[in-house]
Amino acid sequence: MTDLSDLPGETCEPARARRSGGRQARVALRAAPLADDVKPVRAGLPGGQYKPLTEAGIRQIHSAALDALEQIGLSQAPPSGVKLLTEAGAILGDDGRIRFPRALVEDMLAIAARNITLYARDPKHDLHLTGTNVHYGTAGAAVHIVDPVTLEYRDSTAQDLYDAARLVDNLDNIHFYQRTMVCRDVADNREMDLNTLYGSLAGTVKHVGTSFSDPSHVADCFELIHMVAGGEEKWLERPFVSNSNCFVVPPMKFAEESCITMEDCIRRGMPMLLLSAGQAGATAPAPIALAIVQAVAECLAGVVYVNAIKPGAPAIFGTWPFVSDLRTGAMSGGSAEQALLTAGCAQMHRFYDLPGGAASGISDSKLPDMQAGWEQGITNALAGLAGLNMCYEAVGMHASLLGFCLESLVLGDDLLGQTMRLVRGIDVTPDSTSIEAMKKVCLGGPGHYLGSDQTLKLMQTEYIYPKVGNRMSPKEWNEAGKPLLLDTAIARKNAILAKAGCRVDPEIDAAIRKRFNIYFK
Repeated sequence: MTDLSDLPGETCEPARARRSGGRQARVALRAAPLADDVKPVRAGLPGGQYKPLTEAGIRQIHSAALDALEQIGLSQAPPSGVKLLTEAGAILGDDGRIRFPRALVEDMLAIAARNITLYARDPKHDLHLTGTNVHYGTAGAAVHIVDPVTLEYRDSTAQDLYDAARLVDNLDNIHFYQRTMVCRDVADNREMDLNTLYGSLAGTVKHVGTSFSDPSHVADCFELIHMVAGGEEKWLERPFVSNSNCFVVPPMKFAEESCITMEDCIRRGMPMLLLSAGQAGATAPAPIALAIVQAVAECLAGVVYVNAIKPGAPAIFGTWPFVSDLRTGAMSGGSAEQALLTAGCAQMHRFYDLPGGAASGISDSKLPDMQAGWEQGITNALAGLAGLNMCYEAVGMHASLLGFCLESLVLGDDLLGQTMRLVRGIDVTPDSTSIEAMKKVCLGGPGHYLGSDQTLKLMQTEYIYPKVGNRMSPKEWNEAGKPLLLDTAIARKNAILAKAGCRVDPEIDAAIRKRFNIYFK
């Protein structure tokens, strides 16, 4: 990862001509890098403090999901899926729907993979999906890039995706990189899948999530993966890419091509994100609880499917129900209802003791503004506090997933640092509740704690400081040229991209570019 110790903190270069006078302002900098175990926040902190569902509510949702699988079932499975599922014990009805007896679901839950690790190319970024461990990252398929200076939306490109991956590689509080946008400058779908995959891998050594637009593209993408890994055996030892797979089309239908892709990827050793993305009030029921029921039912069908292919194959229980604004039918990813849906899904993941993922951090705002801040802050905080293992789409997403903003990644890193500090909670120990420090200050001491040994010791390990967020007094801010948050984010983004290079060995990169048509530089 690029050494960012000399990058600007609260330094701004004016984004518009009317802004001037920015100069370097105060920022809290650590004297030296901290070991992971003493950092104020880090990937995988346990959450689970927030529980919008009661225990009775959880069991009611579980029971209703089993009823839905047994009585309604899912339609449109591919022939290979019908064979796998019926041989496992599912029932194919005369109406073409596959129904799942309770006993079958329970049997498959018993053998499903738990406590899995999503590997990264650099082991220090491995994601341990156990219990309520929380990880934040990107995802989505935005078709536009947001320019927060010109206020324009333009088509996203392969270069944009690569740049986003390079930013994530250098932002501590974004723990994984899943495909953020569509490479709209790549017309051929096969080449788009290859550029999406390689742009992600070339940009970061963190865990990568990708998707495939057609089952026929899987083989070529695995050839590329094996080249990066150093061979198939090395890949199988540490599979560092997962497949984000929309294996269902809500309500309660399989997506045939995605299912075929899923079968192929699982047999090739790739972890699977079983993604059910209904929209409450549209493709999912309007009641929040029933939207969770449908998502759980669809993902339970996915658990049966995955384990019929390969018992114990690593899979993430990806309940991703979204919210509609019922006045218009439009998606409302930044709403309080979305935060509740995601937190409730996290509780269901814990009920099944399965690694789980859902959406958090989506903004309906078109720009990285105050609306984006409150939407991303609320949804990410509740997801983390609910103990969601994988918080997808946590940063960068605007316009209800239609737009992606690189500056929002930089701003989001600060936001997620604060969120992870909430997840960590309050450390109550004999040392942290000892009144000895109070005695020294109050009984003949200076009357304040600013210079105490305890305060100085905890400055780095108990408190987290924003990289772009501004904590200056109005006087200091005025003297610093009145720097604006966006200017500071732009400066930090540019500084990172100026230093961040390709994360694939040059010889392998050259071989990949010779073998495949790679669009980004």
